[in-house]
Amino acid sequence: MAISLFMVAGIAAGVVLSIHLLASPAAREVDPQEASDLAALARIEPIDTHAHVFVDSPAYYQMMKDLNLHIVDICVVGRKNEPPNQTQAAQFREVMAVRRGSGGRAGVCTTFNPYRFQDKNFARNTIDILNRNFQEGAIAVKIWKNIGMQLKWPSGKYVMPDDPVFEPIYKDITAHNKTLIAHLAEPDTCWESFAQMSPSNPDYNYYKNSPQWHMYGKPGAPSKQEILKARDHLLAMNPHLRVVGAHLGSMEANVDEIARRFDRYPNFNVDTAARVHYLMAQPRTKVRAFLIKYQDRICYGTDGGLNRRNEKDTRQVLADWKYKYAMSWKYFATDETFEYDGLKVRGLKLPMSVVRKIYHDNAVRLFPGLIR
Repeated sequence: MAISLFMVAGIAAGVVLSIHLLASPAAREVDPQEASDLAALARIEPIDTHAHVFVDSPAYYQMMKDLNLHIVDICVVGRKNEPPNQTQAAQFREVMAVRRGSGGRAGVCTTFNPYRFQDKNFARNTIDILNRNFQEGAIAVKIWKNIGMQLKWPSGKYVMPDDPVFEPIYKDITAHNKTLIAHLAEPDTCWESFAQMSPSNPDYNYYKNSPQWHMYGKPGAPSKQEILKARDHLLAMNPHLRVVGAHLGSMEANVDEIARRFDRYPNFNVDTAARVHYLMAQPRTKVRAFLIKYQDRICYGTDGGLNRRNEKDTRQVLADWKYKYAMSWKYFATDETFEYDGLKVRGLKLPMSVVRKIYHDNAVRLFPGLIR
């Protein structure tokens, strides 16, 4: 039987990766099993569709080469008054630099400043910025949880993602055949009191340290269901807009909820960013059947980041990233039993054709222009 060039290249990449991980001084902490998992991952040319890399880092670029990795590098405007080095324009320049430095392995996801939603020419100005970004190579646009969870009209009413103020922007993204990455709402624990949460819950420390995003007890705050209903309305109103719901579409605790949206909205897809442990916590047979049935609608992501704040710890950041890549691969591609994030997990051993879709093929289709 003839061996495809892809397989030959993949095997070669895996061998090189194993040698690099096991032999280089910077990676001696990686154990042989983790190196083996990463080598297997590299053979399918993985794409991390949810990353935040804002540093022109040779060490990161080397990791991309070692793992045969591409990413979607995402900008986010997370505060009303961003410092000059974190504005939309500044972030866009940084991710474009990463795109160049990585030799095109990083696709660029731009964003816009939603805090200006009351400006007279908000939609027109936003569209002008996005269109310039598209001309420079952006392949996607991100909207974030501040829509639905922080922005308010003067009346005190929260601004929801299906508000008419955003509709011209969605239409423009559609017209340019770009993808909308939508992080809307949060895990269920965001609306629970700390007394209801176990300190071992992975979300506990996040909301303790970021109380502005903890919605429990906030007067007039919308429920998670209200935000997701508005998201669903956005999908219905824009049936030709290609949408990737970040973090399993904030329906992380029950794949049945995601399946219902998939059945209802053909333009809706999800990434797994920072939520694989939620899949691990659900019944194995149920999650496996879900991933096989909806194998064309899910793409892999981590939510990993490299920025000015953690740049001095780049080696540790990259080691953590590799560990997540290895553990996720073990979960999706093998039937090994292992411990991760406080859970005892047995891998799903998905068909390799499904694994390849989740890690590569779906991202290529959902983000046109990512692979050049």
